[in-house]
Amino acid sequence: MRRIGVLMPLGANDSQGQARLSTFRKALQERGWIEGRNIRLDVRWGPGDAARYRRLADELVSLSPDILLAGGGLVVASLQKATQRVPIVFTATVDPVALGYVASLGRPGGNTTGFINFEYSLCGKWLEKLKQIAPSVERVAVLQDPTGPGAIGTAQFNEIERVAPRFGIKAIPVDVKDPDNIQRGITSFARDENGGLVITASAFATLHRDLIITLAARHRLPAIYAVPFFVFSGGLISLGPVFLDQYRRAGDYVDLILKGAKPADLPVQAPVRLEMAVNLATAKALGLEVPKIVLVRADQVIG
Repeated sequence: MRRIGVLMPLGANDSQGQARLSTFRKALQERGWIEGRNIRLDVRWGPGDAARYRRLADELVSLSPDILLAGGGLVVASLQKATQRVPIVFTATVDPVALGYVASLGRPGGNTTGFINFEYSLCGKWLEKLKQIAPSVERVAVLQDPTGPGAIGTAQFNEIERVAPRFGIKAIPVDVKDPDNIQRGITSFARDENGGLVITASAFATLHRDLIITLAARHRLPAIYAVPFFVFSGGLISLGPVFLDQYRRAGDYVDLILKGAKPADLPVQAPVRLEMAVNLATAKALGLEVPKIVLVRADQVIG
């Protein structure tokens, strides 16, 4: 019986957290790892609470796992502080080299490797797609987490701000960590015309997604998101990596490591492909006509 510890940065009742864990479990099953037969999964949940991440990481390591899964960039540092011996596979991490999680993408070194969910080229693509579906947008509020590890949220905003003039757009940052700040920031931003939203990839955006989608609808702001489940819940458009695929591929790495591979020798992998989702009902509510070029290229069209 091999033991796998899993630390997720979402709540146990979060539908997206459960979908990710289910995808990981299925990937393990396809490789012959069956819960109760030859593996045991110890899962811990800690939505948006760094102190709780640290406690749960220590708790998981105390169970003597053979390997650990970090279900997002927010929890990697906590697991690494808890152990330098137990292998760690991460998913949904923005820039693990800048964050100091690995030495390089090709040769991670240490006990950690995994999968990134963001490349900076996405920043320009988000603005391009937003302009295609909402040509009147001249200003965007960029929802990002400036307090995250390595200030990755700030780096994402800086890249969006750098490329925004190409599209005739001005970028304004909004801190996504706190619900009250999200509400104040979007409400204040919406007082002027020709605005839109860019919601960058972060655990806090996922945690507060219902609030963000509600505010975008209330203030009639076209918004582009990094992952499609926002669009399934009423968001306008998304462009980003196939998110659940990260958890399927994490199953591959866990399988390899349980069979003797070392994390230091397994390269950190980038997304294989991007997917785009569009919500036609939301577009109609905003008075937008979705261009044919967007519909043709969309992987999923809702409504």
